[in-house]
Amino acid sequence: MGKKKLKIAMYPWFAMGHLTTYLHISNKLAQKGHQIFFILPPKSQSKLNQFNLHPDLIKFIPITVPHVPGLPPGTETTGDVIFPMYSLLRRAMDLTEPDINNLLLQLKPDLVFFDFSQWLPALARTLGIKSVLYCIISPAAMAYLFRDEPTADAYLLPPPGFPPSAIRLYAHEARVVDAINKQEEFGSSMKFVRRVIMSVEECDAIGFKSCREMEGPYLDFIVKKFKKPVLLAGPVLPTPPTSGLDERWTKWLDQFEPKSVIFCAFGSEARLKRDQFQELLVGFELSGLPFLAALKPPVGAETVEEALPEGFASRTGKRGVVYGGWVQQQLILCHPAVGCFVTHCGWGSIFEALVNECQLVLMPHIGDQLINVRLVGGDLRIGVEVEKGDEDGLFSREGLVKAIELVMDGESEIGSEIRANRAKWSDFILRKGLEDSYVDEFDHKLHGLLE
Repeated sequence: MGKKKLKIAMYPWFAMGHLTTYLHISNKLAQKGHQIFFILPPKSQSKLNQFNLHPDLIKFIPITVPHVPGLPPGTETTGDVIFPMYSLLRRAMDLTEPDINNLLLQLKPDLVFFDFSQWLPALARTLGIKSVLYCIISPAAMAYLFRDEPTADAYLLPPPGFPPSAIRLYAHEARVVDAINKQEEFGSSMKFVRRVIMSVEECDAIGFKSCREMEGPYLDFIVKKFKKPVLLAGPVLPTPPTSGLDERWTKWLDQFEPKSVIFCAFGSEARLKRDQFQELLVGFELSGLPFLAALKPPVGAETVEEALPEGFASRTGKRGVVYGGWVQQQLILCHPAVGCFVTHCGWGSIFEALVNECQLVLMPHIGDQLINVRLVGGDLRIGVEVEKGDEDGLFSREGLVKAIELVMDGESEIGSEIRANRAKWSDFILRKGLEDSYVDEFDHKLHGLLE
């Protein structure tokens, strides 16, 4: 007799990076025959439809995002607001509790996956439903970042018992982590870090998109610290979307030599200050290589066009494109012309890059990206981090060009070491049977939670 088919509800944080990561794991679970109820803000469904590989088993359930004073009307995801407003959006998500309660009563799932809704485990428990905190960040990032420290300086060093590694924070990064962790949630005195810690303490199990081979010591640290079952889903490689790459980008990329184009994308949330935005673009210009930069307009600008450095468009001509909208990152990374990926080090983006052949230039902005960059650039040595000032956190055009040249020059000592490591880890995550064995084990442990 086969294993029982499960009913699983998904309730990710309202950010595209979280929604897509949850949809990728939903696809893997639907492949096993499980039924998925994917709860999400209505407008984001159109962007996710193309990634739903099992529409017969994965059902999107739109939920109205309640209005919170201060949130622009129609706000549904983090893409609609600036970073300081995220606590208002979290508040809006908290206000969905009665609707979630009704949905869970109606759907009667066996399990619910969540991330920022720290109230969900207790609610699920009263209904006899098991809760899984499915983290979209790496185990290393969770182990390092989520602790309630008295001062910013405490984040310069890892927590007690943290495994020996290259992971440390610079002064400017420690201040940012401290400020985010201490941010008070709207309408309450609870700090953001307490929300996350509560989610960990209350859930029945913690799930990660990761592999023991890449992050074993950090996983052991988490198990020891939180005394919870930890479920590993493996690399959870997204199947390329059924739609092809937009003709506009195919046509543009097709003009260039294989492995010659720089592609830069910083996720759906990062916005640079105008001077750093311009510094970045001048760096691409100075590299002499063709480039496609998919960036949100810098702080204070409505469009990317109005913020371009003076004379930039005429100087870079057809070899450079700066685009302010959403792009099909996964499909662009697969294009043979792309040779270098300048990334913000989001956990999903790292894996999307590893299954392709582009080299990695690392430019983290905030949160877990600061840990991922040290894991990827330091521990695993599969990319080069752009140097920034320790105190001010600013990068220069020269620093960017230097990092691009290092990864693109396969002849140099650093370049060849990075390429060899990158190829090794790429082969590892694409190894036949690796992903299936992780998903089987994940599935087995989900059933174990229900016994």
